[in-house]
Amino acid sequence: MPRPSTADERRRLLLPTIAQAFARTGYNRATTAELAGACGVPENTLFRLWGGKKGMYLAALDHLYERTVDGWARYLAAPAAGPDAASAASRLLAYEGEHYGEHGLYRIIFTGLDEIDDPDIKKALRAMYRRFHAFLTERIAEHRGEEPAAARTALLAWAVIGMATVAGIGRELRLVTRQQQRELFGEVGRALLDLHETP
Repeated sequence: MPRPSTADERRRLLLPTIAQAFARTGYNRATTAELAGACGVPENTLFRLWGGKKGMYLAALDHLYERTVDGWARYLAAPAAGPDAASAASRLLAYEGEHYGEHGLYRIIFTGLDEIDDPDIKKALRAMYRRFHAFLTERIAEHRGEEPAAARTALLAWAVIGMATVAGIGRELRLVTRQQQRELFGEVGRALLDLHETP
């Protein structure tokens, strides 16, 4: 197996800092000088690695997705007990009820929404949301005993994404308490998972 390049390794090491900087300051307000300062490297190093601020932002979106899904995978790999032990979807909702937004990286998405006139950023945000949607659709389908292609299952995955977006807004504006966040993901999330067709 070939060894990763030095550039790939530098990207891997610097990307968490860049993602945190974008989450903290937003896309527009972040300057490459500030990003370089946060990373402790010369500005031209970041240009060599990503080509510019937009390249760094797009990489930060990927980092957000990968970090989130890796965290979920580690959580789901741990032994579970209790009534929801068999349902990955239920476990993820409980986990997010306790931990949603702790690392603050969801702010990267909010800052990108202000830039959707840029076709590259719009494409990256759409791709990231589709990846989250596909991941959640599979977990919800397993929970419900359905095929992931079922229209209701795909719609429920979008509803869970919408619920998480509301939780993020509520967290930022201090409209949702920690207990309400638990209830939102726990009670409302469980109701979504078990929602059935109405006659």
